Amino acid sequence: MFSFFVSFLSCALLTLLVIKTARKHGLGLDGDFGGVQKAHSHAVARIGGIPIFLAVVVASGISILREPQMMAWLATLITCATIALSGGIAEDYTGRVSPLRRLALTMIAAALGYWLLDARVGRLDLPWAVVPIEALWIVLPLTMLAVAGIANAINIIDGFNGLAGVISIFMLLSLSYVALQVGDMFVLVAALIVAGATAGFLIWNYPVGLIFLGDGGAYFIGFLLGELALLLVMRNPGVSTWYAALLLIYPAFETIFSAYRRMFVRGKSPAMPDGIHLHSLIFRRIVQWTVGPREARALMKRNARTSPYLWLFSLLAVIPATVFWKNTTTLMFFCLLFIISYLWLYGRIVRFKSPRWLFLSKKD
Repeated sequence: MFSFFVSFLSCALLTLLVIKTARKHGLGLDGDFGGVQKAHSHAVARIGGIPIFLAVVVASGISILREPQMMAWLATLITCATIALSGGIAEDYTGRVSPLRRLALTMIAAALGYWLLDARVGRLDLPWAVVPIEALWIVLPLTMLAVAGIANAINIIDGFNGLAGVISIFMLLSLSYVALQVGDMFVLVAALIVAGATAGFLIWNYPVGLIFLGDGGAYFIGFLLGELALLLVMRNPGVSTWYAALLLIYPAFETIFSAYRRMFVRGKSPAMPDGIHLHSLIFRRIVQWTVGPREARALMKRNARTSPYLWLFSLLAVIPATVFWKNTTTLMFFCLLFIISYLWLYGRIVRFKSPRWLFLSKKD
């Protein structure tokens, strides 16, 4: 927990510094209020990835002083993550880095993690057998797609204040808990460091949104989630591969379903942004009813009230993954149950038949 608190305090202070600097010099501000996925009414710095990255570096350095044997692992992990971070930060500052280029950089980072950390998709657990995956031509592309996909998925769900940050903390704390159970101290410390940095950032991000995670922050956290989940599962055969699948299923399935919806339902590019993600629908069709019209003050309230719905929804996957981390059959069942629940809820909301329990009492 020492690593968590060092990272938390470092990021809280660094984020405040970044907010002040960005406002003073007009750096990395998001002033686009008309986009299909926009839910803010004033210019906000979208470079939250910078203080998170710096806090992770600071906390890792202190952890290395306490446990020198972790130096190679932590230094290599951060080096790989920096490649994923770079494309997002460049996009945050310039707005000119395409999703394909950002994804390519993250895949390069995953390939580097494959070679240097041995973070790979090396097996698939089934209730009746363990299926090894050994061929390089299968393992390497699958690893690159998996890690880059999770990084992109965290970026996709980063639609409202605190949404991606809190869900990422849930998943990171789950990783640290399971790592503790199996004695994997590297994954335990690394997960707590990233969770602490994300929590320090959230002080300024939720509920009022003084700074946004940005593409850099989302890709950085998402990449680390993917790498740490792979390392935990593959280094510890007692942890089912379906633990990682269930733990990450909300952002992963959101991404897969969005790509399907855009390509096959709407006939558009899967990279084309739209405003009908699950979190966007909750914002527009449920939270609007509880708050009011699209005015500046009401918009901020709606933004802040949207995230808790998805926090609770994500726990439908995170909690059973954490409890049943070594039970493949149970984990597979909960994966299927989550997908069915997601599709049912999405269908109800998109048809204006939202379940009554989703609505809070209307307040001024």
